[in-house]
Amino acid sequence: MQRYFLNQTAQSEPFPLDEKNRHHLMTVLRGQVGTKLELVDNQQHLYLAEVVEVTPTNTMVKIKKSLSSDATQLELPIAVTLILGLAKGDKPELVVQKATELGVQRLIFTETQWSVVHWGSKVERKLVRLHKIAEGAAEQSHRLVVPTVEYYANLKQVPVDDQAVRMVAWEESAKQGEKRQFVQMIEASISSGQLTAVIGPEGGLSGEELAWLQENGFTAAGLGPRILRAETAPLYLLSAVSYATELLMN
Repeated sequence: MQRYFLNQTAQSEPFPLDEKNRHHLMTVLRGQVGTKLELVDNQQHLYLAEVVEVTPTNTMVKIKKSLSSDATQLELPIAVTLILGLAKGDKPELVVQKATELGVQRLIFTETQWSVVHWGSKVERKLVRLHKIAEGAAEQSHRLVVPTVEYYANLKQVPVDDQAVRMVAWEESAKQGEKRQFVQMIEASISSGQLTAVIGPEGGLSGEELAWLQENGFTAAGLGPRILRAETAPLYLLSAVSYATELLMN
């Protein structure tokens, strides 16, 4: 069943779908009166709804029942924030889509010393596109929230929650055979409820950036014994968090 996100609180009376969702439901999916759909309102409440009226300009839907009691396990138990160095090509789009499917809460893109990509005047357009990708992936994976997608021109400008466990993926740790630190980061984040991870672009982070991150509470950790690409590392991290918190603990 198709799921859509609302920019409003759900109403008991019939109300019109916004134009974007209306177009997708009625034109792409060929919806009609009687078509069932799921709606998530701006309070993260999940509902079953039905199309009750169709006009040339509006599609009216009515809430049939709340599904929120059945949706408590849809989000990762840990709120994961990924701080990502700008990667080349369509890699940011890929990471946003797949990280959303895997449960990320927040994606922050930033320029680093070894970034070869610079968004410059394209920032606003990039963020609009990435948010659209995140929303589509959240609908497809039946999540209750759409991850936020942000940009900061400098790594040192990125805000980090004081309560979050902080780690930086560091390839030298993997080369040296260090395996336990990442597990300890996940275990600590289960208690705090938040994990913030920095992952560099192609070429990684500079030694200066690593030192600055460590001075600000980030722990260097390897993501397994192999060296991962910039677009693979965040997905490996989220998969490991999901395994540790959703499969092993249930």
